[in-house]
Amino acid sequence: MAAHRTMDAGRERGYDIAVIGAGSAGFSAAITAAEHGARVALIGHGTIGGTCVNVGCVPSKTMIRAAGALHGARAASRFPGLAGQAQVTAWRELVAAKDALVASLRQKKYVDLLPGYDGITYLQGRARLDGPGVLVNGDALHADRIIITTGARAARPDIVGIESVAALDSTSALELTGLPGSLLVIGAGYIGCELAQMFARMGVQVTLVSRRGVLPEAEPEIAAALSGYFTDEGIRVVCGIAYRRIEQDGSGVTLAVERDGHEERLVAERVLVATGRTPNTEDLGLDEAGIARDPSGAIEVDDRMRTTRPGVYAAGDVTGRDQFVYMAAHGAKLAARNALNGDRLVYDNAAMPAVVFTDPQVASVGLTQAQAGRARYARPDQAHRRRALAATARRAHPGAGGRGQHPERGARDPPRHERAGSGRDDLSVSDHRRRAEARRSGIRQGHRELVVLRGLSRLRGLSRLPGRERCARYRLTAHDGRRQRV
Repeated sequence: MAAHRTMDAGRERGYDIAVIGAGSAGFSAAITAAEHGARVALIGHGTIGGTCVNVGCVPSKTMIRAAGALHGARAASRFPGLAGQAQVTAWRELVAAKDALVASLRQKKYVDLLPGYDGITYLQGRARLDGPGVLVNGDALHADRIIITTGARAARPDIVGIESVAALDSTSALELTGLPGSLLVIGAGYIGCELAQMFARMGVQVTLVSRRGVLPEAEPEIAAALSGYFTDEGIRVVCGIAYRRIEQDGSGVTLAVERDGHEERLVAERVLVATGRTPNTEDLGLDEAGIARDPSGAIEVDDRMRTTRPGVYAAGDVTGRDQFVYMAAHGAKLAARNALNGDRLVYDNAAMPAVVFTDPQVASVGLTQAQAGRARYARPDQAHRRRALAATARRAHPGAGGRGQHPERGARDPPRHERAGSGRDDLSVSDHRRRAEARRSGIRQGHRELVVLRGLSRLRGLSRLPGRERCARYRLTAHDGRRQRV
């Protein structure tokens, strides 16, 4: 079995790829490389499986779903003739059921997968870059390529006194043996919002505090609407403040904030900090290896998942971007394929889906309006005007340059292998389809309604067109769902 191979065997023949980190990104990289015939050393430290299955997606969504059941019963009276009531009767039993589910999925989705891949050797221990390879528990291991997928952990905000407070994070909050009477949640990103609503529905008095507001990266209309739902459920939302200090005594925790020039004191039994994630990059020997990190400590990578050291790649939360499990797995898969096949694939997150598991849920694809503006993308009306001008120019110069040529450039597009792709083998786009390419860029600029057509097109009779072409040429009308040519 792959998981039982020894370090001695690995040192004798070496590995094609060493993957440091055995979470979702690490498994994605290792499995992809093994499926391409590579010899892989998968090096894990701590609990196998990483964040999502152990302390992230699985446990939090389990508890959120349980809280939703409570809320559904209590809200039954909104329908005439119905009444309902529900409450937590055994918190420890609920936590134990959550832990059992986590253990089951960790075994099934991670541990039990390893024996099925003869090319993967699983090694348990601390890893550190060392010359052409890696040190694992001090033993040298040679690898031609290295992929770092060590993930991230909960960060602590820079608030005076935070180190002397027994603050919860997204992991320890779900391990509590009892519910507090009141809870102060610092940070209103997706983690803070999800857990604030979950605890409120479990019967805890919750105050949600944020300097930048609820879901600051979302569209402001969506953030405002969600804030209203929170208020309706009894969650106190305090935004637009500056943190001054935090302290703890026998009665609980007090957070001093400043708003509009006045100091306010927010008091609760416990405090939960949800102010972001810190990459796990300590003790990896990155500085000695010449691998650059950004100010937050995240490993810097280019669009092909390469670090600043040749032959070393990184993917997932350790890079500090797109911290969703599916994007971590996607980036790690690209890193493995690039490490083996010459760096041909490009990481493209322009149409990345995202979801926040509040109630109502918040979902998005691509850029927000503010992000598109900062990226200096044109508004739809400006893009339409440019297309009209381009059409006028073609009518004024019929046949200029011939098929597949541009009247100002003349030459044909470069061959397929010379063009950049987006997470797949590079593709060329001939000039007679440039209008479709322009429309496709509109999708990447936040036109979410077009992206939805990828899933719907097969039901609308568009299956003969390539996937992105379907999105570019048609849209669904809002009133009746029929397709309309763009």
